[in-house]
Amino acid sequence: MENFLIKQEAYLEAGIHIGTKMKVVDMNQFIYRMRNDGLYVLDLRKIDERIRMAAKILAKYEPKEILVVASRTYSGNAASVFSELTGIGVFQGRFIPGILTNVSRADFVEPKLLIICDPKGERQAVIEAGNMGIPAIGLCDSDNITMFIDWVIPCNNKGRRSLALIFYLLSREYMMAKNKIASYDEFTKPLSDFEMEKEDVEAAKAAAAAATQPEGAQVPAEEPAAEAEPAEETAPAEAAEKPSHKEEHASKKKKEKKE
Repeated sequence: MENFLIKQEAYLEAGIHIGTKMKVVDMNQFIYRMRNDGLYVLDLRKIDERIRMAAKILAKYEPKEILVVASRTYSGNAASVFSELTGIGVFQGRFIPGILTNVSRADFVEPKLLIICDPKGERQAVIEAGNMGIPAIGLCDSDNITMFIDWVIPCNNKGRRSLALIFYLLSREYMMAKNKIASYDEFTKPLSDFEMEKEDVEAAKAAAAAATQPEGAQVPAEEPAAEAEPAEETAPAEAAEKPSHKEEHASKKKKEKKE
């Protein structure tokens, strides 16, 4: 029996196996048990096997032939890092009808393989893929219907950490299969990057770069703009040279006294 792709504890901490309080017949084979609180628990062994096989399926295609559909924020964040590492395209946000079927659309695409992050929220993409004969890998929770999904990855497809871990593993396994890395040690992208939004990742990189600077080194600051000269620069000087009205009056009185 093969070992897990990652430590079992990492799967459990990410909550990748926690389903919903609903289940459909399609997902029965992937359900391990129901908890006392009514949540269905997915089979961890099957999750691992399915992610492993999904990566092998992906490796049969070139990056430009694959498209990830990610309508939710958490799936979009993780998928964008996956895209950065693998070169596989990502469609984020609401999937507009006709993207896979209407050749007259400016955003029409013809992928040879689709990755669906939420079969319920991305139903339009699933239907169009089925109509066009495009095979689809789907991240499916306990309540997802799997029609037109050719390879099911049972998982918690709503959680930030769960989705991050799935795309982390898919990235690593795909890169291994494509000989982009020779070992897991060469895969240096931290799991935390898959959890954060792009802006947060950039901010973290900037902070890390600043932390690696030699002690005492200062980041060059922008030179302050030259101070604007006073509008009436000579006014004070003129005022100093020319006695005031009071001073003139006092001087005149003094003269009169002397006389």
